[in-house]
Order: sequence, then structure tokens, then C-alpha cells
Amino acid sequence: MYNQNPTLEGIGKKIDESKQGEVFFQGQFTDQGGAKRFYIESYGCQMNFSDSEIVASILGEAGFRPTRNMEESDLILINTCSIREKAEDTVRKRLRVFDKVKEGRPGTLVGVLGCMAERLKSKFLDEEKLVDLVIGPDAYRDLPTLVAGAEDGEKGVNVFLSREETYADISPLRLDSNGVAAFISIMRGCDNMCSFCVVPFTRGRERSRDCFSILAEATDLYNKGYREVTLLGQNVDSYKWENPESGQKVSFANLLEMVALVHPDLRVRFSTSHPKDITDEVLHTMAKYENICKYIHLPVQSGNSRVLDLMNRTYDREWYMERVDAIYRIIPDCAISSDIIAGFCTETEEEHQDTLSMIEYSNYSMSYMFFYSERPGTMAARKFEDDIPQEVKKRRLQEIIRLQNQISFKHNQNDIGKTFKVLIEGDSKRSDQDFKGRNSQNKMIVFPKKEGLKPGDYTTVKVYEATSATLKGNIVSE
Repeated sequence: MYNQNPTLEGIGKKIDESKQGEVFFQGQFTDQGGAKRFYIESYGCQMNFSDSEIVASILGEAGFRPTRNMEESDLILINTCSIREKAEDTVRKRLRVFDKVKEGRPGTLVGVLGCMAERLKSKFLDEEKLVDLVIGPDAYRDLPTLVAGAEDGEKGVNVFLSREETYADISPLRLDSNGVAAFISIMRGCDNMCSFCVVPFTRGRERSRDCFSILAEATDLYNKGYREVTLLGQNVDSYKWENPESGQKVSFANLLEMVALVHPDLRVRFSTSHPKDITDEVLHTMAKYENICKYIHLPVQSGNSRVLDLMNRTYDREWYMERVDAIYRIIPDCAISSDIIAGFCTETEEEHQDTLSMIEYSNYSMSYMFFYSERPGTMAARKFEDDIPQEVKKRRLQEIIRLQNQISFKHNQNDIGKTFKVLIEGDSKRSDQDFKGRNSQNKMIVFPKKEGLKPGDYTTVKVYEATSATLKGNIVSE
């Protein structure tokens, strides 16, 4: 069912660029002599990292080999994000770096993939002349053909948005660093037309992968030693697939249970949930299976109903609070995280205070926090004036960050003295004498190593210290 390329062994490296969650990714690989080589960087959300793994697999099938050194690559690719202005600025800076590499290595091609490719295709090709290839999220299968054309001097462009493409038959080349955790894309696109968001325009309409290919991928990962999978989608709760032969309909709750049953030792996470769609059925499924992690990323964006209406989030403050109540009622030990936007169009000080009170009410373990950045082409850009001064946005954001850090600290302090089952991911960043790993609530725990344990193993850790970001503990006898 899957294409396989066992000669490619990927090791990924992720580096936080800011406290606001933007991530830089550079694939690191074992070189294979004689073949053309490619180098890839990814920015933005987990879907982009997952897409880069699909791209690496497609290029591997076409005879390319990956390299960690852009100066010796024949093809440089950057997988882009348009969700915030800062991400776009970062990409432009990187393209100028790549342009200098091309000067020293004639014949090297540069390509832009992903959301910026779809949105800014003509600008990249005609105005800035920094790239040879522009390829949207649904056109990665066409990459080898476009590369061949670019080698002959043609500009390679394909930003067609598909209603069917899910890459279900492609086995991603895993670009992670530990061989323990992996992403599985279960759906693509988004039908939620949030007024601030470019995703529906850059990734197209929602479509779900067939459940059999997802289960096969999860089983294959477990058999290869992976012990955690994260099911990815712009809105995983809206996953729906119907078997064309039997007519059987599969919801996200159904899929979640199927993946949990692959093996009790395979942890299951998912991202992202939309508050309007997360059902009690999903929550009860999470509560039923120990290996479905007790953690939900539930973006609120704003705590005020009028602002939520302007954002076209299709729920109000009371609806969101009811969903938070349901989560804590059905899964008492669940952790909730969120996305929050400060300074959306016309937001008043009182409405900003509603967001602060929502953070307190929901008791988020952590949040991704940003001030509003107008994205060209969105409904908000067309209909609303970006009228909140930048200094006000930044001040409100700092108030949100300050409050969230306080709550995260208290949240973690409450874990002192508790014992957690932890999946070991690898060495701690600060010391090779310590392991790091996450508990079910997605909290990172650092603890001294114990002989006989290795990444991919589970162990039991008792927490004795906590900061706002990390727990520290010791292994206890099981």
C-alpha cells in the first residue's frame, strides 16, 4: 500500500525561533554518493513538517538523496507558512541566503513549497526572481517533473488546489530526531472560514484520508519502534470518511479508537481541535483508552463573543466555556492548551479583559499567543480595518503572556509530588546524564537516566520541581 525507500534515513532538528511558537526545521541526513542532492527547511505548523516528510519521500522515489549541507545541494526547498507576517519575513531572508548559495554553485535550483507558494507565486517568480520552483501543498507529486523542467530553464509552477489529494498512498520519510514520535496526516484543507486565516485559500477544502491507510501507517510506525503518533489536521474533529464499498461512515471518534487499538503501547495524540466540533463522543473515547493522551489543543482566539463573531469562529464565549467544562468533567486529568490573538480589529479594552478572564477560567497548561497580523486576501483584510495601534497590540499581548506564564507555573506546581507515566524521547538539552520525555498531558519532564532504559521506553517518574515550562523528577520503582 505504501511506497518504501529504506535507503533514506532522516534525522530532524527543530529549533524554537521565538516564544510565540514559530519553528525552524532543517532536515539532516545520511548522504548517498552519486545522486542529486536536496536540502529542505520547514516553517510554521506541524502540517508543514508532515508535508516535508511527504516531499522527501517523493524526491527519494525520483532518485534524489538528502543532504544536511545546502552548499552541496542541487535542490534547495523551503516549506513555507503564511499564517503570520513574521514567518513570511523569515522565509524572504532565507531565500536571499539561498540566492548566494546559487551564485557559488551554478545550476542549483531553489523552490518554495506550501502556503506562501500558493499565495505569492507571481511575486516570487516575476518580481523577486529568487526561486525556480513554486509548488502548492496539493502539487507535491508533480515535483520531480517540475524539477526536470527547471533544469532545462523553465519556471516550474503548480499551485492547483485539489479536492481529492490526501497523499494516502505515500509513506512519509520520517524527518524526526528520535524515532519515537511521528506525525500522521489524517486530512487536508479547511472549510472553516475564520476571517483572520489564510488556510482555506492556501490549502483548499477539507478532505479526509481513508481510515485503512491511516491505520496501516500507524501500525507500520509501531512495528518500526515508534511509540507515539500525532494525528494531524487543520480541524481533526471534522474528520469524516465513508467506505465506498460498505457505506460505513467513520467519524473522528471512531478513528481515534481504531488507532488506539493498534497497540496499547502506542500513544495517540491529535491536533488541532475546533471548539465548535469537538464532541462528547471524542471525549468519552479519550477517557476510555489509557494510551490516548489526556491533552487537547483547543484554540479560543478571543474570550469575547462579539470579537469571536467578527472572527467568524461560529461559537461564542458561553459555548467555549461549556466545552471546557465538558472536558474537565469527562476527563478530569486532561490538560488544555490554546491559541490566542491579541488586538483583533475593533477589540476594546473590556473585550481584551474577557480574553484574560477566559485564560483563567480554562486554566490552560500553555498557549500560543500572538498579536493580530493582517493577512492579505482574508475576509478580515477585505471587510475590517486593522485599527488597533501596534503598541496597544503589543501591550495586550504582553499582558496575555504574563498571565499565561503565571497560570502555567501554577499548573505545573500542582504536579509536584505526582507520579506520571513518561515516554522517553531522548537526552535532555542541558545534560546527557538526564532523559527528557512527555507525560500524557504533553508536559515535558526531565529526570536522571537509569541503566537499561532508552528512548522509546516508558518509565514512571515522580515530580519534585516545576517551572512554567518544564517538570523535573526522578524515576520511581514500578
